[in-house]
Amino acid sequence: MNFDVAVVGGGVNGLFTALDLALRGFSVILLERGAIGSGTSGRMHGLLHSGARYAVTDPKAAIECIEENGTIAKIAPHAIEDTGGYFVAVTKEDVDFMEQFLKGLKQANIEYREVDPKEALKEEPNLNPNIRAVVEVPDKVVFARDLMFSVAISAYREGVLVIQDAEVTGFNINNNEVNEILVKDRLTGNVRSIKAKIVAVAAGPWTYKVVKLAGIEVEMMPTMGVMVVYQRRLTRRVINRMRKPSDGDILVPYGSTSIMGTTAVVIEDPDNISISDDDIKFLTSEGSQMVPLLTKTSVIRAYASVRPLIKMPGVDTREATRDFMVIKHEKPSNMVTVIGGKFTTGRLVGERLSDEVAKMLGSTKSSITRDYKLFGANLYEDLGELDGSLRSLALSFRGSIDEDRGRVAVLTLLMDEVARDSRRRLGWL
Repeated sequence: MNFDVAVVGGGVNGLFTALDLALRGFSVILLERGAIGSGTSGRMHGLLHSGARYAVTDPKAAIECIEENGTIAKIAPHAIEDTGGYFVAVTKEDVDFMEQFLKGLKQANIEYREVDPKEALKEEPNLNPNIRAVVEVPDKVVFARDLMFSVAISAYREGVLVIQDAEVTGFNINNNEVNEILVKDRLTGNVRSIKAKIVAVAAGPWTYKVVKLAGIEVEMMPTMGVMVVYQRRLTRRVINRMRKPSDGDILVPYGSTSIMGTTAVVIEDPDNISISDDDIKFLTSEGSQMVPLLTKTSVIRAYASVRPLIKMPGVDTREATRDFMVIKHEKPSNMVTVIGGKFTTGRLVGERLSDEVAKMLGSTKSSITRDYKLFGANLYEDLGELDGSLRSLALSFRGSIDEDRGRVAVLTLLMDEVARDSRRRLGWL
């Protein structure tokens, strides 16, 4: 089968790119070497950024985050918990940062409210009783798999073939164009061929490995961050330290748990990472300055994610922008790549990458994902198009004690169906 576009990478960036392109009328195949969301996007810390974290040090990323915060909440309300967030000042240095912080929020057009510490302690009794200042911002929590599966299912409904366990292993290049993508089917071990007019690479921290197969070098700084998951939900809101971005400055309430993050260490290979006991101790210690009860709460597990940061000379991991960059390559001329970005800005990344691809294909159609309600936003209405036992199972959760958990189960089962049918239509089954 020949496609207009092959998207490489099944994280939030690749998924939104595939959906965006399909909505513009292109034939699209998405190739993911593992399962959808199994890489960086499925290992984020759960925060749908308000942009406040970057208001001082990275204003462009801050503006992108606050705009996408509202957009994602609109098109995927089922994947969002509107918790709100507090930035808390613990030390004198934190208080000294506050004036600069508030100025940055105003410039980025991020709504905020100064909160009396006594009021904040009533709202969040597990906060450090000695906090000196509090600012409320519109942070939210995003359930990563719910969102990504919804995007993948939506893309499939618009004609995208979503192929899991499909690892790109090489490119055949003629006349300065990729005319064949070599793909290893990790379920069978077979190497297969895919043809597409354009190759769009959105493989997160693995992007530099993928494009190297086509003889391209991109300047990336793969940066590992560790998150620690605690047994209890200790706060209603996201709690941030009121200081410049640094290690151990955010506690996210995720379902019935709390997630403390994060660290930032440049690594050589995103497939070779490890977590130390010192990482867990450090994050617990830093988090306990905001929420002291953290030290008495059991750790369930720790996990790590690798950020695909843009490499900039003389800039360290915390100073590096969280913005993204779309690169149209000269050799081969039909390949385009995105590096950088955050989970929060995944839809915007997909829009901008699709803009470039559409231009290469001679299309003037614009993106409509900003107003496209994703599958699952009205789950029980969306289920009307299903038939058989899956629909009966899905509807059985409605009005039950497990309705919310049922949504996750339904999306997971549908994702499995999407992956199976995509393989079937491609002739891989």
